Formats: sequence, structure tokens, C-alpha cells
Amino acid sequence: MIDRKSFLAACLLVALPATSRAADVDASVLKAEADRIAAIAEATKSAVSVFVPSGAGGGSGVVIDPEGFALTNFHVSSPAGAYMVCGMADGNLYDTVIVGIDPVGDLALVKLLGRSDFSAAELGNSDRVQQGDWCMVIGNPFLLANDLQPTVTWGLISGVHRYQYPSGTLLEYADCLQTDASINPGNSGGPLYAADSKLIGIVGRASFEKRGRVNVGVGYAISINQAKNFLGYLHSGRIVDHATLGATVATDEGKVIVSNILENSDAYRRGLRYGAEILAVNGRDVASANDLQNVLGTLPKGWRVPISFRHEGRNVDTIVRLAGVHGRDELLEKMAASMPPPPPRPKQKEGDAEKDQIAAANAHDAELPASVEAVYEAKHGYANYYFNRLHQQRLWEALKKHSPDASGAWTIEGPTDNDGPVLELTLGKQVSIATDGGQPTLLDATALYDGIDSQQLPAFAACLDAWHRMVELGPDRFGEVYYLGTMPLRGEYPLRDVLVGTSGELESWFYFDPESGRLEAVECWADRFRDPAELLIEAGDNNQPVGLSLYFGERRAWRMQVEQWKASANEQ
Repeated sequence: MIDRKSFLAACLLVALPATSRAADVDASVLKAEADRIAAIAEATKSAVSVFVPSGAGGGSGVVIDPEGFALTNFHVSSPAGAYMVCGMADGNLYDTVIVGIDPVGDLALVKLLGRSDFSAAELGNSDRVQQGDWCMVIGNPFLLANDLQPTVTWGLISGVHRYQYPSGTLLEYADCLQTDASINPGNSGGPLYAADSKLIGIVGRASFEKRGRVNVGVGYAISINQAKNFLGYLHSGRIVDHATLGATVATDEGKVIVSNILENSDAYRRGLRYGAEILAVNGRDVASANDLQNVLGTLPKGWRVPISFRHEGRNVDTIVRLAGVHGRDELLEKMAASMPPPPPRPKQKEGDAEKDQIAAANAHDAELPASVEAVYEAKHGYANYYFNRLHQQRLWEALKKHSPDASGAWTIEGPTDNDGPVLELTLGKQVSIATDGGQPTLLDATALYDGIDSQQLPAFAACLDAWHRMVELGPDRFGEVYYLGTMPLRGEYPLRDVLVGTSGELESWFYFDPESGRLEAVECWADRFRDPAELLIEAGDNNQPVGLSLYFGERRAWRMQVEQWKASANEQ
């Protein structure tokens, strides 16, 4: 029982102004509260409420770049198609265009239009997040943000490295963060922030009660480090796929053992075999099949990453190019099957049932606002080809800036290491190679192809010819060209911009330094199931090539010291 005196004292304390009560509260508690309020205020600036223009749904997102690029979920953006409307806590609505989509990882990149000074979230490092860290979710649950002021929930990181099996036909949540911060329908696509307001994840799923869409304190977010891996691919405007090793594995007494492997996979070419024990992938140790899938699920198709394995008593450290989970057409078909039905339209007047059906069928083809139409271009295999063309042009301009003049022929001379021949290469309307001062041999398209396929010296000329022609012709005349995105070069960071061009029977990949725009490497493919010729370009103080190394897989076949690089004024 509480005595009368204590009761009155408690009532008096409640009645006192906050400033009086604060004196009785430990300073560290007040500081923690103030820090939390400040972090929420900062984080709220970059949170986005997403609305489908027809009024049929929406979700959340987060701006990650002052230019207006924002991340959300694929399952949030897909009902809207190319166009949606996004609101921010500044009280403004912005027309928004789709940029790129990752239907497997449930990510989409969109761009808010009308400004170039948006408040953007600072990207954190989700690999450093630990169970027990404070976090917050800011978004648009149940689409309550009619006044564009988002809802904030606070909680703990309750788990890390969680794996969620594919939902339906596509969606796979690998290596995700688990939180007890309240997540409800409408939070999808929104930000998961650390307590310091750095972005650590993109909200995706929650475990709901069976009888209703009610939060039960178990929600999942795609790690921001996974999103970072895919950002270059998403900026390409493409519909992108995730990676697979080309092998299946099983967990056996705490070891990851290869149970099957495709003989045409790059992993097989690098020596991985049935029964081998996989130790680490992309710098991360793996002890179970789940661990391995957690790593692979965060990586894009086509990346080359370091891998360590043990086979027949020998440890092997190598670099493996990852295959895609799906074929291109397969991915598009599965994506179409997983898309929600077109949003409902207001009913027409009685007797207009046929018009009603047409409106529903064309829900994704509604007329776009002028601001969106100006930055949207439809193309098969792309969410928005407009942005891909921008990157093609950007990289071509960088290539011209850092390359010798290609309006005429290039003549490149120099010795090769290890007592190899002295080479003289000519690249222009005619391509030729001469060794040790001998008579030049003309190389046609077939000879260049065979040089790569047989891993012989003409592969040098094939890579240099692709470089010369890309500088001279540009993306519009080279052949079929597209911006792939960003990836490591030979498994090493930083991520490089990659431009892909196909001309005739050869496919060439051009790797650019992300800071200077200098070309660092050219890969030329003759056969998708064999190693390409890979030319690494060493630059001197004046940014001009001083060395050219030709690789096939892990093997360096030749290194050429560039003693002379002449660009003729007129084509031969």
C-alpha cells in the first residue's frame, strides 16, 4: 500500500513542468533521448512515401543521392510500371520514374524528378551491424502518410545473416537483417537506419500472423551492402539477375562440399570439382550451404570474386566468374509471372464494361507526365533504357579523352617479357601483327576469333582492335552496345564501370576506372564457355599506356612493354 504522503509527492512530480523533472533524470539518459530525436529528424529527411498514381497501393523508399535516385522494393514499384509519385517530409510530391530493377533481390532504383538537391541518406556498412544494435524504420505503413510525414518505429537488430527462401517464383532474401522495429504493409521498400541515422538496409518482408496482416516483431531488411553491390547494375536501367557458382553443395559435418558442378562453368575451369570443400567466397568464410547461399545471393551475375577451396588435400585460391541464376528470357518470363495484376481503375458508366476491361488491360500503359516521358525509354530487357544510353555516352567520352586519337590507325611496338617476341601491332581499317621485325600478317575477323579461341598472339590484336574501334565509332556504330554496370576487376575493388559491345562474332567488355574514367582492361570473348582474352592496361605518369598484359583466366600469357604508340593522322 502507498501512503498518502508518497502518493501526493508522486502526483506533484507528474504535475511539474518537464524542465523541473529533467533535473531528477540522469544526464546520460537525457543525452541519449536527445541523440535519438536528432537522429530520427535527420533520417526522416531522406525517407520517401511511394504512391501508385491510380491509387492502388504504394509503399516506402529512401533517397540515396542528391540527384533524386532512391531505393525501394521491386514489389512496390512493379504495380506502378514506369511512373509513380513520391512524397517526402518536406511536404512536396515528386513525379518519379523507374530506373532499374532487381526482381530476384526485390530491389528497384527510381529517380525523383524536379530537383538536384534532395536530402540523401548516408550509406552505412551493414557487415558491421550486430545483434542488439539500436535501429529505426521510417516509412509509410498502411499508406498513412497522407500528410507526407512518415511513421517512425524504433527497435533492435534481432538477427543478422538471415536467409529467406524465394517467395513465389523469384524473390530471394539473402544475408538480410532481422529487426523487431515494427514493420507493417506499406513499410516495404523503406529505410532501416542505424541509431546514428546511417542507412543499413531496405525493408522487405515481415512475418505476420496467419489470420491478419499484423506485425509480430519479426521483420527483414535487405542489407545495404547487397544494395551497394547492385547499384551499378540498377543504374544501367536493366532488369538484372543474381549470381550462382554453377555448382550445388551440401553441408557435411560443418563443411561445404560440392555435390554437383557444371563442366561449362567458370568454377570448373578454375579447378573446382565434385567433393571439393569450399572454404570462402568473396572474402567471407562459409561453414554451411546456407552460408554459401547467403554470400552468392548478395552478388550480381557476371562478377568475378575470389574463392578458396580444398580439393585432394590441396588448398586453392582463385578467382571465379559467377554465372546467372536465370537465362535472360527465363528471368523476364518469371518476372512477368510474379508481377501483380494491373491496379483497378474507376468503373465506367453503365454500359461501358468493354471500356472498363480495356482500361484495366492498359493500366501500365497510361499516359506519362511530360517530366517522366522525357527520361523514359522502353526496350526489351530493360526497365528504362534511357539511363543506359546516358552511361554509354559518358563512358565513350571518357574513353576518347584518355585514348590516343583513333581517327587514323594505331601502331604499337614493344618487346614481350620472358624472352618473347618483339611485337608490332597495327590497328585500323586493316589489322596486322608482326613479330621480331618480320613481315606483318593481316588478321581478318576469323583470325582474331581464332587467336582468342586458341589463346595465341593475335588475341592481343583482337583486344586492341576492339579498343580502337570503340574510340573511333562510338556506341551507336560499334555494334550492339550496352552499359553493364559496375563490378570488380579480376576480383579486386574498387568497382569499375563496364561497357559491353558485340561486333560480329566477338563480344568485348571495357573496364573503366570510376574516378579518372581511364580504360583499365579489355576482355574479348570468342566462346562464352571458354576463357576470354583479357588485356590489362598499365598507364604511366601522363596516363598513356606503358605496358599491356594479356591473360587467359589466371594465366598471364604475355606482357608487352610499350615503347612506341603512334596514331597516324590519316587512315591507311
